Amino acid sequence: MTGTRKSRSFLLAAALTRVGFVALRANPPGKPARWERTNYAGRTVELHAGPAVAVGTALAAARVHPAAGLAVLAAGACGAYDDVSGYFCGDTRRGFRAHLGALRDGGAVKLAGISAAALVAGALLKERPLDKCLAGVVIAGAAHGVNLVDVRPGRALGAVLALGLPGLLGKGPGAELAAVAAGGAAAVLREDVSERTMLGDTGAHALGAALGAAVVAGGGRAGLLAGAVAVVAAAGYGDRVTRWARAL
Repeated sequence: MTGTRKSRSFLLAAALTRVGFVALRANPPGKPARWERTNYAGRTVELHAGPAVAVGTALAAARVHPAAGLAVLAAGACGAYDDVSGYFCGDTRRGFRAHLGALRDGGAVKLAGISAAALVAGALLKERPLDKCLAGVVIAGAAHGVNLVDVRPGRALGAVLALGLPGLLGKGPGAELAAVAAGGAAAVLREDVSERTMLGDTGAHALGAALGAAVVAGGGRAGLLAGAVAVVAAAGYGDRVTRWARAL
């Protein structure tokens, strides 16, 4: 039964993401230029994958636990704000320190938004006060961590698959949420690697939040502590993490 639920979660996330991606590409709202960006190699890529991943993964995650769906959707929405503001102002800042520095000019809405949503989700997913706080740190930190490595084609999606697939070996809601993250990532991997689309902050944050929710739902106090230490370390050494991902 557990294996069936994991398979369903994976397939549902993949299917919803794929349907959303195809629909957005066929009928993108607004001007076409709003859905285009220039990547590191100077090629024009599309942003349709980000919203498709965020909505598809959030819906599939909500089936496992409503709080997880909330965290994924909120992380994607905050990332979308940053994608849109970057479109208008050309903001290319990346990393935890950069977002803290951006607080003074209003450019870190996503930092506050994702953190608040993660804390709410953590409070709903866990019972004890300390666990609630740790859960919020893990979800917000994971969302930020995936965005840190989204600097070249396939890096962020590869990280989500590498971290999510081992979670499928477990049982319960944590394994199902890991399947959700992996399914959403797999649905757009081909287009991302071939440099036809990119996740943007919308998709990267959403998938990261799904991974964080998987850790929270599947782990006890020790797992939460390990996850919190890992994401805080990644944030503290964000510049190095990004350089490492770029050099792969």
